[in-house]
Amino acid sequence: MKTVLVSGGSRGIGRAIVKSAAKAGHSVAFTYSRSDKEAMELVAELAESGVMVSAYKADNADGDALKRVADEVADTFGGIYALVNNAAISRIAPLVDFTDEEISRMLAVNLEGAIKLTKAVCPYMTAAQQGRIVNVSSVWGVCGASCESVYSAAKGGLIAFTKAMAKELAPSKITVNCVCPGVTDTDMNACLSTKERNELEEQIPLGRFCTPEEIAEAVTFFIDGAACVTGQVICVDGGFIV
Repeated sequence: MKTVLVSGGSRGIGRAIVKSAAKAGHSVAFTYSRSDKEAMELVAELAESGVMVSAYKADNADGDALKRVADEVADTFGGIYALVNNAAISRIAPLVDFTDEEISRMLAVNLEGAIKLTKAVCPYMTAAQQGRIVNVSSVWGVCGASCESVYSAAKGGLIAFTKAMAKELAPSKITVNCVCPGVTDTDMNACLSTKERNELEEQIPLGRFCTPEEIAEAVTFFIDGAACVTGQVICVDGGFIV
């Protein structure tokens, strides 16, 4: 049984990834920042089905906390086979409306956190000479989004980080790939009005938002298959940016 560590695993896409990994027969550990109730409910649900699972409260911008989580997961579970960097925050607003603190916070959570957690996990993977890292970016990291410039910058950086680390870790038999969700039915998009939702759906060739479970399927593909695939970026977006 292999261990999968997911950042931001209590809600939305992260929750679907945790459940997908557990369904595939893996032990699962995940971080969360504020959603205590959702995290504990998920742990109870998976534990009841016989899955070895643990949740860790940690701010994805806190490198020291992420290092402690990685060390504790490796000690408790006997190693870390796969890491999914999923934790993220967003804000829709013109760049001029962001404070410097808000810019720093978004980059710290969405990009720097992934880099720091990867750094913390790498020694365990290189020692084992195996591992899978999957970074969850966004279609906005590929093409950019108006009024989501900081989010787009962070997610674009995550794509570049994926490609660089794929080259760096390949000699240690570790693959690094990236999944870019399109518009997905999550709490992050719950603020959209019916009009905004309909306008977005009209731009998607498949005519609908993706589900968190569909994003999780792509992540699981990189964890459980794709042994000779690394440095790749796959968009799960219903054809949104074709």
